[in-house]
Amino acid sequence: MKILVKHSNILFAFVMSFLMALLMSGVLTAIFKGFSAHFFGYWIHAFSVAWPIVFPAVLLLAPVARRVVLALTS
Repeated sequence: MKILVKHSNILFAFVMSFLMALLMSGVLTAIFKGFSAHFFGYWIHAFSVAWPIVFPAVLLLAPVARRVVLALTS
């Protein structure tokens, strides 16, 4: 099943926020908690807190980032 092109901005924000929240929560969990037996539990908890914040942030900030990039490039 393909998703309509008109929904591409929302799909982009969904995928990008998922990947960035997953990556950053994993990195920060490793830094602050270390690789213990409870690492994945801590990571999932951190991700579940981060992703609902990151998703709307990407929706709001992606257009700003595009305008900045367009202004900085020729």
